Amino acid sequence: MSQYVIPPAAPTSVPVQGSDQLFPVRRVYCVGRNYEDHAKEMGFTGREAPFFFMKPADAVVPVATGSTGQIAYPTLTSNLHHEIELVVAIGKGGKNIAAADAAAHIWGYGVGLDMTRRDLQNEMKKQGRPWEIGKAFEGSAPIAALVPAAQAGDVNHAEIWLKVNGVERQHSNVQKLIWNIAETIEVISQAWELQAGDLIFTGTPEGVAAVVKGDVLEGGVTGLPSLKIELV
Repeated sequence: MSQYVIPPAAPTSVPVQGSDQLFPVRRVYCVGRNYEDHAKEMGFTGREAPFFFMKPADAVVPVATGSTGQIAYPTLTSNLHHEIELVVAIGKGGKNIAAADAAAHIWGYGVGLDMTRRDLQNEMKKQGRPWEIGKAFEGSAPIAALVPAAQAGDVNHAEIWLKVNGVERQHSNVQKLIWNIAETIEVISQAWELQAGDLIFTGTPEGVAAVVKGDVLEGGVTGLPSLKIELV
């Protein structure tokens, strides 16, 4: 029998609200500039074609309901930004999924943060290089407990918000997504074969800004468990 030459890493998983079950994470897809006002604050306008980047599964930091998670302030940056997002958990895979059929592939929803080393990301943009150093670092994807789709309510019209040290920084509504959840699944599944266990961070509204060590971030989407973390 073959054996691993080193111990394999433990799989990444996210708690399920009201259950002792866990959702196993395979891939993490992220949608860029998917709220118009956020696109404008980043220097862009209009409904551009959707584009995506990824984070490794082990960038996910699961935070149980009622708990305050901790993530380390990352190295090499002096401009770490928060981006609150609705996260879609895929329960059934597929390729070339039509938007009209997308709901059948969704297991549930959660609240996540796409933490971004903005200075490093901006430097990569200037040089025409990939963004991974700005987006795909350890602890860059905290996420609250997931809720099955049937129990999540009308997420397509839910409020989304983020507070830093109790002061509101971001506030919008999921219905303002440029590319809605179904359209996003359609386009992603044209480029990659989605699989059960994939997470999709759907984009962040306007109001992104820097945070520092000691800051406490709390964000939410109506109908879902809120996410609370401290930067240490």
